[in-house]
Amino acid sequence: MATKIRWGILSTAKIARQKVIPALQKGQFCQVSAIASRSQERARQTANELNIPKYYASYKELLEDPEIDAIYNPLPNHLHVYWTMKALEAGKHVLCEKPIGMNTEEAQALDEAVKKYPHLKVMEGFMYRFHPQWAKALELVKSGVIGEVKTLQSFFSYYNVDPQNIRNQADIGGGALMDIGCYCISFPRFIFGEEPVEVVGQMGIDPEMRTDQLTSGMLHFPSGKTASFTCSTQLMPFQQANILGDNGHICIEIPVNAPPYESTKITLRTKEKTETFVFEPVDQYTLQGDAFSNAILCDEPVPTPLSDAIGNMKVIDGLVESTQSKQWTTLE
Repeated sequence: MATKIRWGILSTAKIARQKVIPALQKGQFCQVSAIASRSQERARQTANELNIPKYYASYKELLEDPEIDAIYNPLPNHLHVYWTMKALEAGKHVLCEKPIGMNTEEAQALDEAVKKYPHLKVMEGFMYRFHPQWAKALELVKSGVIGEVKTLQSFFSYYNVDPQNIRNQADIGGGALMDIGCYCISFPRFIFGEEPVEVVGQMGIDPEMRTDQLTSGMLHFPSGKTASFTCSTQLMPFQQANILGDNGHICIEIPVNAPPYESTKITLRTKEKTETFVFEPVDQYTLQGDAFSNAILCDEPVPTPLSDAIGNMKVIDGLVESTQSKQWTTLE
């Protein structure tokens, strides 16, 4: 029986080169076997730099390799669904970067395609969920230590005004909401364990690049809980998440980009005490890769089902619609 999943990397994207490939190479159940790029030289160079045995000058060649079990898809957002489907047709499992697609319709089309391949696994890559700090936050919430949870507030920003950067190209799914707002939407859905029923959003659009550079949103859940967030591609880099209940709150200082070589912490404050939980350095991308690989090896459900990705996409679409209509949007 195989003990490691043989991974193929679909493109030489920065996140793959700098974060995910090195993380997978540290995994207990992962083996990075090949990488593909539209440029043979780029593929060769990256393979040499990262000690990857094989490289290909096209995505199609990589998918045709019978020695590849799973694909990591970090392509631009508009190519997520197309190449994930192509990978499924080639008999490969797929870990796809967030967001899963350009809109809910695309995500649902992928879900229908996945049903044709019940032996294959597909998962959206929200790596933060695998970090121990979020497991602890969820444990604290469920324990009732902060009382009845009422709301979750988050903020995520960075500064990038390069029009050539894919994050600043509107036609291929760029902008703050798609790139980092998707995390802020995922947080409350993960912690509350339910889907919002209505949302309202406001986007500030860059006049030249036409992407949203400053977006805020509010989510209302059927239990009465709420969530609010702001994300931006043109502010000083900062991130934080706060979970608030009627007896206390939990602050997660680095909710998304937890550094793999530094400890992280979350702080619990209640009416009775303040307590800090410190977590030893871990690579959340390694944990994600191992969890996905183990699901393949053991033929078990993936930790985050595709239905979750569709749920996140529905909220994104709802916020866009709300911005355009200037009123709350009801979600199905």
